[in-house]
Amino acid sequence: MKKAHQPHLLPIFGVMNFADELLNWYQENKRDLPWRHTTNAYIIWLSEIILQQTRVEQGMPYFYRFLERFPDVSSFAAASEDEVLKLWQGLGYYSRGRNMLKTAQQVQQEYGGVFPTDYNTLINLKGIGEYTAAAISSFSANEHRAVVDGNVYRVLARYFGISEPVNTPKAKKTFQELADSLINKKNPALHNQAMMEFGALLCKPKNPGCGICPVRLGCYAFKHNATTHLPVKLKTVKTKERYLNYFLVTDGKTVLMNKRGDDDIWANMYDLPVLETKGLISVEEILNSTEVQYAFGENVKAEYVSPINKHILTHQKLFVRLIKLSNYQVKLEQKWFYTGVENLSNLALPKIIFIFLKNIFNL
Repeated sequence: MKKAHQPHLLPIFGVMNFADELLNWYQENKRDLPWRHTTNAYIIWLSEIILQQTRVEQGMPYFYRFLERFPDVSSFAAASEDEVLKLWQGLGYYSRGRNMLKTAQQVQQEYGGVFPTDYNTLINLKGIGEYTAAAISSFSANEHRAVVDGNVYRVLARYFGISEPVNTPKAKKTFQELADSLINKKNPALHNQAMMEFGALLCKPKNPGCGICPVRLGCYAFKHNATTHLPVKLKTVKTKERYLNYFLVTDGKTVLMNKRGDDDIWANMYDLPVLETKGLISVEEILNSTEVQYAFGENVKAEYVSPINKHILTHQKLFVRLIKLSNYQVKLEQKWFYTGVENLSNLALPKIIFIFLKNIFNL
């Protein structure tokens, strides 16, 4: 791949035409999304947090679910963490849900339940970073802030031929300055929506629609056949493999559950008693382990063992199986408790655990 050009080397006309063409494209091709019909900062905040690292199609039901249950900041702030995590179940990145509750409580306490619309206030709220603050201030108050998300990084890297890895401090500064220089000063909100939508629908990560792209003649990646090489991203974190062996203890009416702590995945959610091993070992080895025999007795048996399920998280690959126990004598741990089968649907469960229990109890 040839060395990419830097944005300041492109003709000024090309830069101006690029922004105008994207606005024209957006007016004709934009999706009809509910949060685009409001300037309510609370509703925009809901959509932005829910859609972080989430496809619109996947996030839309969650957006409606949260908005119906919490129509305003005050109702959200009054919720319990369990309720928020239950509504969030299956969306992943559960820290977002926990941070949303803290944000709502902060807005309720410090701003009387009125969600801020200016960047400098928003940036100081829990769980709101530079991107989200720029998006909310732009879309709710038309504040002059360029929004730079993954879609915008991709569009700018390809069009202007920027080879600096996007996940570096230098690149963050480069892309933000470039985005700031392009923004439409009269309608920054419309410009930001156009940039993000263009990246989501046309300048996609794979199989971009270069053949129908309105700015392809000025695009570095199109002219140099470099769409598969841009943007550049450094691999920084290795994926960790974990082996989780869950135990189902039930009499058909009640189930032994575990309340998770706040220092690992699925913080403060509910799952089953679990033994984590360094690798994939036999069920016999698991049942004969000191930990299992201490908790469930020396005569514990495996009535049923599920297939190994692979579950992918950010930087973690989980190998999960369920072992239904029989002939056990439970010695309750501090965070273990029994709950009725009818109550399982009310608990905030990791998706993999919910699927296990749903299949067993027909939830």
